[in-house]
Amino acid sequence: MTQANDDIWRKRFQLFMLVRLLGVATFLLGIAIAYTGLVRPGGWPVAGSLIAVLGAIDAVFAPRLLRKHWQQRDE
Repeated sequence: MTQANDDIWRKRFQLFMLVRLLGVATFLLGIAIAYTGLVRPGGWPVAGSLIAVLGAIDAVFAPRLLRKHWQQRDE
């Protein structure tokens, strides 16, 4: 492995983790919107649950899509 190859994989890993953390943060924001008075008093369960589901999908599937894209690009 060369230094350039190590740098590429380091940047990819950082991007991978950033995407996953943003998905988890979005999920937690959705939970907060649903059950706290963050947006409106008493919570907003419908909007919060939609945001939480989108965050969970992002946390699970976005890193897989990135990995698939990188594999295609490397071939």
